[in-house]
Parts: sequence; C-alpha cells; structure tokens
Amino acid sequence: MTIFTKIIKGEIPSYKIAENDKFYAFLDIFPIVRGHVLVVPKIEVDKFFEVPESYLSEILVFARPIASAIEKAFPCDRVGLSVIGLEVPHAHLHLVPIKGIDDLNFTRGKLKVSPEELMADREKILANL
Repeated sequence: MTIFTKIIKGEIPSYKIAENDKFYAFLDIFPIVRGHVLVVPKIEVDKFFEVPESYLSEILVFARPIASAIEKAFPCDRVGLSVIGLEVPHAHLHLVPIKGIDDLNFTRGKLKVSPEELMADREKILANL
C-alpha cells in the first residue's frame, strides 16, 4: 500500500483540497512552491499511463477547478502541470502555481512549510474553489 493510498483512506492526515469517488487532491507537504497540490486517483496504479482510460479522461476535469482556485489564491502567471511519478509508486499529477519555467524544477530543494502555513494555504485555495 502506497503512502497516497494511506492518505486517501485517512490513515495518514492530509491537507485535503477536494475529493470525489475517483480522485483525491491534497497539498504537497514538501512543496516546490507554496500552493503545490497533488491529484491522485483512488485506485493504486504505479504509472500514470497505466491508469484506466476512464480515469485518464476525467482527472483533468477534476483538477481544473482546483487549478483555477490555486491561480486565484497564489500570485502566479498560471498553474503548471507535471507528471513525474518517481517519488511515490502511485500515479499522480502535480498542480503548481508558476511564474516561470524554473518554478517546475523538481531538482530544487523542497520548501519547509509549517503546519500552520499549510493550513493557511489550504484555506486560501478552498476559499476560491
């Protein structure tokens, strides 16, 4: 069982942004930029392009209002989308508020964000969702 499955099941706490029957979105607790959200399917599949077609066709529709809320909540030019999939063997999208291409640089150090800051970031996104 992956850490994401444990988060989805509520076994590990998270800063939930949105959820439906197929997907779960939550703040990355080690963001590359404040407002960084992960969107994961509730089924445990390692590689993004091995996710069933019905999930692939719906994940961006699920993520769209979240991206819009992130864009309103954080100063950015747009919300970048990245699929890397090396950190956790559970398919997922990264939604990251960006001002430039370097904001999607996953080789940079991760931010150390306090629980209070994460809660504030969550509230900012939810207020715009």
